[in-house]
Formats: sequence, C-alpha cells, structure tokens
Amino acid sequence: MQLIRRVETPAEQALPGEAKVRDAAHASLDDAGGRGVKRLFPFLGPAFVASVAYVDPGNFATNVSGGAQFGYTLLWVIVSANLMAMLVQSLSAKLGIATGRNLAEVCRDRFPRVATVLLWIQAEAIAIATDIAEFLGAALALNLLFHIPLFPAGILTAFVAFGVLALQQRGIRKFEAVIAGFVAIILLAFGAQVVLAQPAAADIFGGLKPAFDGTDSLLLAVGILGATVMPHVIYLHSSLTQHRVVGRSDEERKKIFRFEVVDVVIALSLAGIINASMLITAAAVLHDTPYAGDGDDLVKAANALGTQLGSHADVLFGIALLASGLSSSSVGTLAGQVIMQGFLHREIPLFLRRAVTMTPALFILAIGVDPTSALVISQVVLSFGIPFALVPLLWFCSRRDLMGGLVNRTSTTVVAATVATVIIVLNVVLLYLTFTGA
Repeated sequence: MQLIRRVETPAEQALPGEAKVRDAAHASLDDAGGRGVKRLFPFLGPAFVASVAYVDPGNFATNVSGGAQFGYTLLWVIVSANLMAMLVQSLSAKLGIATGRNLAEVCRDRFPRVATVLLWIQAEAIAIATDIAEFLGAALALNLLFHIPLFPAGILTAFVAFGVLALQQRGIRKFEAVIAGFVAIILLAFGAQVVLAQPAAADIFGGLKPAFDGTDSLLLAVGILGATVMPHVIYLHSSLTQHRVVGRSDEERKKIFRFEVVDVVIALSLAGIINASMLITAAAVLHDTPYAGDGDDLVKAANALGTQLGSHADVLFGIALLASGLSSSSVGTLAGQVIMQGFLHREIPLFLRRAVTMTPALFILAIGVDPTSALVISQVVLSFGIPFALVPLLWFCSRRDLMGGLVNRTSTTVVAATVATVIIVLNVVLLYLTFTGA
C-alpha cells in the first residue's frame, strides 16, 4: 500500500468526501435554488468548521483565566478578537472562491520551490502544536468527567477522534453537521452556565469599554488577541470554499462570496458568544472569591464552578471542553491534509496523519508533564505560524491578476493590513514576554 501518494488531477485534490458534497451542494449557482435559508443552505458549513478553532481548549484557558482574575475587564478584547477573525476568515473564503485554489496551493504556484518547502515544514509544525492543545483538552475533559487518569484518557480520546474522522470518508457534509453539533453543545453548555451565574447586565456592558487592570491584564489581553488567528484554519477555510459552489463569472463569484460572508458572520458570532460566555461565567462566579486563582487550571476552574453554582456546572464545563477538544482535533487533522496536499502535491491517509499528530500529545501525557502548561506552550509555538499564513493571504487577495473581480478594495486591504500588523505585533510581544519572563 502506497502511504504517500502524489495528487495529480483537480478531482484528486478534493477533500475526503468532497465529491459527495458537490452533488449535494450543487455545481453552480443555477442549482442553488429556493428562498431564504433554503437558498443559503448550500453555502453554510465551511465557516462552522473553521469556527471550531476559535473555541478550542486554548481559548478555554485564556477566557476562564481572564474572567477569574480580572472580572469583566477583558470582555472587549474578546469582542475585538472576534471581529478580526471574521475579517481574516472572510478573506480566506474569498481566495478559494475567486481562484478555485486554496492558500497552500496558491503559495506553491506563486513562490519558489525552496520557499514552498519551508512554508510546508513550518505549517506542519504548527499543525502538530495545534493538535497537542486540542488533544490535551479532550483528555482533561475525560479526566474531569469520569476521573480517568490522563494517559488512559488520552488513549480513549484517540479512539473517539478516529471515529469522528471516519465521517469525513462518508462525505464532508456529514462531517460539517457533526462539527456544528459540537459547537451547539459548547454553546448550550456555557449558555446554561451564564444563566446559573446570573451576571449583572451593567457589569457586562461595562466590560465592553476598553480598559486594563495592571500589567498582568495587559499580558493576558495580548494572549487573547495574539491567538486570534489560527493558521491552520486559514488554509482549511480556503480549501472548503474552493470547489463547494463554482462561479462561472465574476458576478457569480461575488454572489457566492456574499453568501459565504453570511456563513462566516453566523458561525463566528456563535464562537464569539461562546468565548464571551466563558469569561462572563468566570467573572461572575470566580472573580474576587477564594477561587479566583483556580482560573489558571481548567480542572480546578471546573470544580470551582461546580462548587459555586451547583446544578452540575462542572459537568457542563467538562462536556463543553470534551466537545471542543474532539471537534477541534478532527478539524486540525483535516487542515493538516490540506496543508500537505497543497504545498507538496502529496497526501497520506488521514488515519495515518491522525496517528502521527496525536503521538506528541500521548507522549506528554505518558511522561507526566502538566497538561495545562503543555497547552500554554503549544499556543506559544502556534503564534510563530501566524505571519506565514496571514501575510500571503493578504497579498494574494490584493492582486487583481489573481482575484479578478473579487480583488480587495483599497479600504479592505488597509483594514486587513492593520489587523494583520496588530496580530503579528501582539504575537511578537507575547513571545518576548514568554521567553524573557517579563
């Protein structure tokens, strides 16, 4: 059996199960009939898959810690981060629609071979770091819910992750539906916790005003904003839109893009609500209490919520964390396939990729490294990859010879470049503070 296979034709470049999606979602705009939600349906899905990266276990750690330590002060940071994410993911979707190629493929076409290989190497490293965080989050959730030791919990996570991954072979639409279901579980779990916490509306609105509470709050804000963009889903989102509904003219592609923007706004608004709910719950329940310091440890934070709120709030937290870890890990594996296929014109079986990327996480659990600390370190590694995905995306989207009628307006390019600069600078600051201990 050939494990590493060359991808030769556009049909072979499809994601697992994508041919089935095209039959269901139609090949052109003519077939996307109906009105209202029915007309929108063929375009929904890609942004929901991408949105999982914005509610992964790393977000749990920063949001809960922010609320526990500083109350509602950093709520505005989450809102700002979410708006940035909407812009970046819209541009990624636009690239796929305009070119029929994903970001990795366009990089391969436009950059020298050496640059392409180097981009692939760093992207693979980022994919592994991402998977470590997501895998550890799921293992922590199983430990919290069922008191399973972390290493056996990691093994069990592997089996469940393989099951979720199998859905991709049966059609990407089924996979998208399951991922959307996981997002719904996370949303309902934290929605219930907000109801139990009964936060004051005045405090919530007060948190929307930009402010800091000392140097530590600034550092945490840098962590929240600096981790806004997940490099792997920039590559993935462009892949999910490149063949979904094919436009035959600039006008059709513009219309498709407008539908995809709706998908992005809906999906990332839900992700933003989830992130805000995490911080609001921690602020209402843990801030200015003896449990405030527990926000830095996800298991302790969950137990504290259960103690303070009752009504099995700790179980709700664990269920949400498990849904986050399993869904984001599966999405990360699919993104890794897109990255390899796009940069190198090669692919390996998804199950082999899943086994390879989960090995570092299992090793960390086996040797007894603190999973929360490992999760934080993985987020630092992840920040290295942001410029290598974000800068090419903005450059490509500003080129008329590549984008045609979907080329960015000058105002869009200016705003996107400003956002990219802020994200990159904040990541540099985060890395500096992390390594210097400042």
